[in-house]
Amino acid sequence: MRHHLWLAVLVVATIAFTLVFACAAPFAAFAAAAALTLSRRDALLATVALCLVNQATGYLIVGYPWTPNSVAWGPAIGIAAVLGTLTAQWTVGRLAEAGGLVRALAALILAFAVYEVAIFLVSVALLGGVEMFTPPIVGQVFVTNVAALVGLYGLNRLGASLGLRRRAEAPVSV
Repeated sequence: MRHHLWLAVLVVATIAFTLVFACAAPFAAFAAAAALTLSRRDALLATVALCLVNQATGYLIVGYPWTPNSVAWGPAIGIAAVLGTLTAQWTVGRLAEAGGLVRALAALILAFAVYEVAIFLVSVALLGGVEMFTPPIVGQVFVTNVAALVGLYGLNRLGASLGLRRRAEAPVSV
């Protein structure tokens, strides 16, 4: 039940962030949180599920346009998020001896970089939208991811203090 409760928190957070930030959901923060708290398999499954929740919320509630370009962004974001999660998992595994804060920050920074580069490459090569990659915009998206990870960390710690979650086993190094 504790595991399912944490997954539910991630889903609710995804819906909330999608409602507030629409096309700038903090997938790097979700990647870092998943890498730090879930097994490799569960983190990847959660990432895919969170991307699907993000897209469903976007199309059904926020009102994303049903254009081919808009719909094509869904899989692109999903692939970028999975790459970010794999990067976060690799980072957490490599820094297994480091403190929790170091692992979390490194996982977030590297997941963010990989996610943003992947999205940028899709923008340049296929779908357009490179104007969204100015330093102020990318900086704001990074700040949003930092705030999201801090919030998720706080929720996770609160759950631990209430006995609602147990520590995840150390992720497998890749």
